[in-house]
Amino acid sequence: MLDTQMANGNKLPTIGLIILVAAGVGAVFLRQAVRRKPVILRGATITENADPQKQLPISDVVVSTTNDQTPQSVKSDSSGLFELTLPTDIRRGTPLTLQFFRAGYFPYELKDYVSDKLFIVHMKSMQPETRPQPAHPGTSVGNVLVKYSIKDSTSANVGSAVRTFEIKNTGNVPCNGKDKDPCSPDGKWKAATGSVSLDAGEGNLFQNVRASCIAGPCPFTRIEGMEQRENQKTITVSALDWSDTAVFLVEAEVIHPMESNAGRESYPVIFGRALNFTLPLGAQGVSIQAELNSETIIFPLGPDLLMSWANCNARVSNDQTRVYRCELKPGYTFR
Repeated sequence: MLDTQMANGNKLPTIGLIILVAAGVGAVFLRQAVRRKPVILRGATITENADPQKQLPISDVVVSTTNDQTPQSVKSDSSGLFELTLPTDIRRGTPLTLQFFRAGYFPYELKDYVSDKLFIVHMKSMQPETRPQPAHPGTSVGNVLVKYSIKDSTSANVGSAVRTFEIKNTGNVPCNGKDKDPCSPDGKWKAATGSVSLDAGEGNLFQNVRASCIAGPCPFTRIEGMEQRENQKTITVSALDWSDTAVFLVEAEVIHPMESNAGRESYPVIFGRALNFTLPLGAQGVSIQAELNSETIIFPLGPDLLMSWANCNARVSNDQTRVYRCELKPGYTFR
């Protein structure tokens, strides 16, 4: 008896030691798992300008680290955003050197520390900023208007559909539940079903589908199958009757859907020598109407965004709208 108690007593410290060791090993693995999670550097590249309205996003900027062992590089997107994932062995607080390169801009080098802060990089263009000459105003541009078209869905009412159907049944007949015939919702009475199908015709759809019981013991009927009957070429409406014969009415409007290009207009916002405007992603036939020396002219923008009096660029924003910016060429001024 004594030996058994002593053996049990020796086992308790051993088990406790094993639990402590396991807990320590688990903590080490947990710390390593947290430590191995890579740091992602996030930032944006924009043009260097004292005027915030002219600090435009710069896309396709190559962002790279100077780590010789595991060099990393990414490109900024259309909004100037870049996300650079660092190797797992680089921790927060480590000295960091980032290099930024894009044709047409002076290279930029940023010395900082690895952290979660947002890195905003202002890059200087190699092209000198053109400024208007007060003594020689050149060609004046005024009354600028953006024109475009977008697909617009419309529909024309081409008629209506009206049909009746009858369900023959005899009331107060018990439903024993053994037959294949349907029963009333409470399972007491023998019931009957009926249905009617309608076709709107080629290229047409049904709208505002209605169905109702119009004759017979309507309180003891139930119309079924009315879900998802809108904007369908064919519809089927069914009903259940657990009393005497009843009559049902189905009505619907018949429409013919059509798509057309609807013209739209938008007024741009002018800051300094640049005009800015946004358009839906599906906008087509974009053109700019403007008065040049008091003569109204429409300039199609085209896919290459070519303009005789301005340099234009466009990018797609996060909300799926297209952002345009057109800066005047030398020799032109906004009136």
